[in-house]
Amino acid sequence: MSVVVVTDTSSRLPAELLEKWSIRIVPLHILLDGDDLRDGVGEVPDDVHKLHATTAAATPAELADVYQEALADSGGEGVVAVHISSALSGTYGNAQRTAADLDPAVRVIDSRSAAMGTGFCVLAAARAAAAGGDLDTVADAASSAVSRSHAFMVVHRLDNLRRSGRIGGAKAWLGTALALKPLLRVEDGKLVLAQRVRTVSGATAAMIDRVCEIVGDGSAALAVHHVANPEGASEVAATLARRLPACEPAIVTPLGPVLGLHVGAGAVAVCLELPET
Repeated sequence: MSVVVVTDTSSRLPAELLEKWSIRIVPLHILLDGDDLRDGVGEVPDDVHKLHATTAAATPAELADVYQEALADSGGEGVVAVHISSALSGTYGNAQRTAADLDPAVRVIDSRSAAMGTGFCVLAAARAAAAGGDLDTVADAASSAVSRSHAFMVVHRLDNLRRSGRIGGAKAWLGTALALKPLLRVEDGKLVLAQRVRTVSGATAAMIDRVCEIVGDGSAALAVHHVANPEGASEVAATLARRLPACEPAIVTPLGPVLGLHVGAGAVAVCLELPET
């Protein structure tokens, strides 16, 4: 038996990695026309980012069900749950309260990120668990990865950002230039403006430059996400492969309906995790 790792669907981990590392997953929610759609469980329209939908956190009941099953399967070793940033979702708060009511052997980690910014922290925990690490070791592996993860995003439209309320300090600039193509970054768990650029190509180039500056001549784990823009994601992944030859090819996945609702069609994001020093 070993420590079991849990996350939520915002982490965007590919199915093969979830299976490989025996990672359990809790769905986030999309509320559309009175229906509660569970990400990764029920059918969600491909164009949900164009609709007047909202999102909701994983519920305490859902978290408790997954945590209890994971605890049982761990044979008493414990559970490490790594979730989307507490500044972006109520899931972490629900998870903390659920774990406190359930068992001290459930440790909850705030990834301070989203998408594979969270996913890389999950994988760090899962590798530590597979290596036989105890509860403290697995939790420490996830926490260490939090400080080594970075995430950037280019969005094409401002409509979704205006509605989302998830962008720190947005009121100062969202209503300015109609042609603004913001480069965003995750900082202290929040999605904030990194740079204002006039064109999508310019913002994308700036994002790639920033990633390359952080990685330098070393290696890093990379992931590229998109919202209804697979060609754009593929181009970014190919450019990163050329400019960062020491890195393994980037994981490329859709950003998913929950995060996609907040940033809109065309968005492309890059997440990276630096190695331990």
